[in-house]
Amino acid sequence: MDAESLLLSLELASGSGQGLSPDRRASLLTSLTLVKRDYRFDRVLFWGRILGLVADYYIAQGLSEDQLAPRKTLYRWRRRPEEMATQTSVVKGRFMGDPSHEYEHTEVQKVNEGEKVFEEEVVVQIKEETRLVSVIDQIDKAVAIVPRGALFKTPFGSINVNRTFEGLSLSEAKKLSSYFHFKEPVELKNKTLLEKADMDPSLDFMDSLEHDIPKGSWSIQMERGNALVVLRSLLWPGLTFYHTPRTKNYGYIYVGTGEKNIDLPFML
Repeated sequence: MDAESLLLSLELASGSGQGLSPDRRASLLTSLTLVKRDYRFDRVLFWGRILGLVADYYIAQGLSEDQLAPRKTLYRWRRRPEEMATQTSVVKGRFMGDPSHEYEHTEVQKVNEGEKVFEEEVVVQIKEETRLVSVIDQIDKAVAIVPRGALFKTPFGSINVNRTFEGLSLSEAKKLSSYFHFKEPVELKNKTLLEKADMDPSLDFMDSLEHDIPKGSWSIQMERGNALVVLRSLLWPGLTFYHTPRTKNYGYIYVGTGEKNIDLPFML
């Protein structure tokens, strides 16, 4: 959710339990304004909160003018490390809330000694900060979304905020096809020319949610007498997207434990 409309955004998303105390809202609004100024971001998004056993991680993201350029992620307003670790998927369970905390994982590695091959157990240590980076990236790629028309692609290829966007109509707001993944497209590149014939290249340049796997991984509901549409991810519980039809108000927030629902395919 955009920091400039933080208070309104939190109010709209509050129905999903993503509320914050008045003091926390005020301090967030002030600090995010300073983050935007000090880091010279074009936009700052309050990404959300990952709940830890000891403390929580409050996370923000800074965007450049090109909205699909790599986003800069900050937690507790510190720049996250850029490196990604592939082995973090072996870590299960809740976050502690301490970035210096280390998880231990035992894995079997093969060791060659001449013509003989031995297997030995090696203890691998993974920092929580590294795991945090990996989980934020996974959530971004899987469930960060924007409504169709909120961004547009210029003739030069950059992706900018569409200042003329006036919101989705009520009928469009009820369709998953009206929402896109907020990332570089993957499935779009595999579409045939015939499938792309009815698409507007300046608006339809990201992957739609309608073909997400597993099918049924999104819950879409109309609230407040059809004045608000809310999408919730069942794959990453805690991710809530909201949009007020026929207005510019939209955004998403994640408040959860940072754990993926790997059992979802068996629950649908």
